[in-house]
Amino acid sequence: MGKYGKQETYEKSIISAFKKQEQPEIIIVVDKLLTGFDAPNNQVLYITRSLKEHTLLQAIARVNRVAPGKEYGFIIDYFGNLENLDNALNTYSGLDDFEQEELAGTITNITKEIEKLPQAHSELWDIFKTIKNKYDAEAYAELLSDESIRHPFYEKLSAFIRLFKLAMASIEFNDASNEKTIDKYKKDSKFFLQLRVDVKRRYFDDVDYKEYEPQVQKLIDKHITTVGETLKITEQVNIFDKEKREAEVDKLTGKAAKADHIATRTIKAINIKMNEDPIFYKKLSQVIKEAIDDYHQHRINEADYLKKAKDYENQFHTGKQNNVPNSIQSKPNAIAYYNLVNAVLENSFNNQPEPKEIQAAMAIELEECIKNVVYENDTLIIDWQTNIEIEKMLKNNLDDLLYEKQQQYDTQFSFDKIDELIEEIIKVAKLKYI
Repeated sequence: MGKYGKQETYEKSIISAFKKQEQPEIIIVVDKLLTGFDAPNNQVLYITRSLKEHTLLQAIARVNRVAPGKEYGFIIDYFGNLENLDNALNTYSGLDDFEQEELAGTITNITKEIEKLPQAHSELWDIFKTIKNKYDAEAYAELLSDESIRHPFYEKLSAFIRLFKLAMASIEFNDASNEKTIDKYKKDSKFFLQLRVDVKRRYFDDVDYKEYEPQVQKLIDKHITTVGETLKITEQVNIFDKEKREAEVDKLTGKAAKADHIATRTIKAINIKMNEDPIFYKKLSQVIKEAIDDYHQHRINEADYLKKAKDYENQFHTGKQNNVPNSIQSKPNAIAYYNLVNAVLENSFNNQPEPKEIQAAMAIELEECIKNVVYENDTLIIDWQTNIEIEKMLKNNLDDLLYEKQQQYDTQFSFDKIDELIEEIIKVAKLKYI
């Protein structure tokens, strides 16, 4: 009371901290917080005295909200109140509109959930049934290079870990007679969680299991690792932060693991920027995928794979493109338009002495044409991308420019090609000028 002054202030402070902070983890109350207490993260309710009918339902409702990392609430009943639950559900007036079968499963005995644990464990191992040498860690990581296998692995591991954590909180399961089974589950949990850390890093996966991470980490710290050991769940890494990228690579062992990590994270970075220069990024993404496939099909060795992965990543981050005329090498916007002209109009300028230089000059003019529309007095027009009138003007101006080029170079573009090129140029421009 010296700190808070009065009981009401103390209680409000503690309740607020319980809802929003890690401490306190437990609040003990007598005849309090049965109504009006809304804390979605409140997961466990311990009942130590008699509660009946609506009072029992009000108490249970304190843990019936879902929250990150929480799929259901737990009720630890020391008194035997849950025997009264059926009567409470049947008699409470607020439930008159529900059919009896709709209320079935409102409460599930924890042992029923724990019974699912052996099956979850078996399904997890079943993913790796094709691996002959169960001690070959690289074989597991290689198998998980396939996303269609890797993501089910994440899901089945998550299901197994959540059930195992639940089981370890149960007196009936966490018993000396069950020691061999518990030891096996601990050993397998440690192995698969480490594998998950390794493959998430290796294949730069951004699958978000953040809502389960604190609970999984508690299980690791309490039951799986020994004193001095660490097994930390990986954090998200900024693809465009060079220092952090390199730090992640340093954590990996082996050239193949490093190459997989660099290759997959580059593909993910490409996906983010794809529409800024679709022709270049599609080609780059394709050659990276070919390198990945070449290694996993044993057509190239680890050293070659790592070199290719580094080269392609460097090409992505520097933006340097081969076969682009020098006149636009320092103009990334014009390069994107050049690539589109080259891809959509194909051989339209082959009757000219230097078709690439013509396309490069045309790309610079396309860029100027766009800037003349989307800028007003050297200031970019706000939200021009959603302005129908500006887009109409842009289409007309681009169409006029393409018509001029046909006359200038005595060539012909089909209407379909013109429409396609204008559409693609505007898509790129909407990302370039923001």
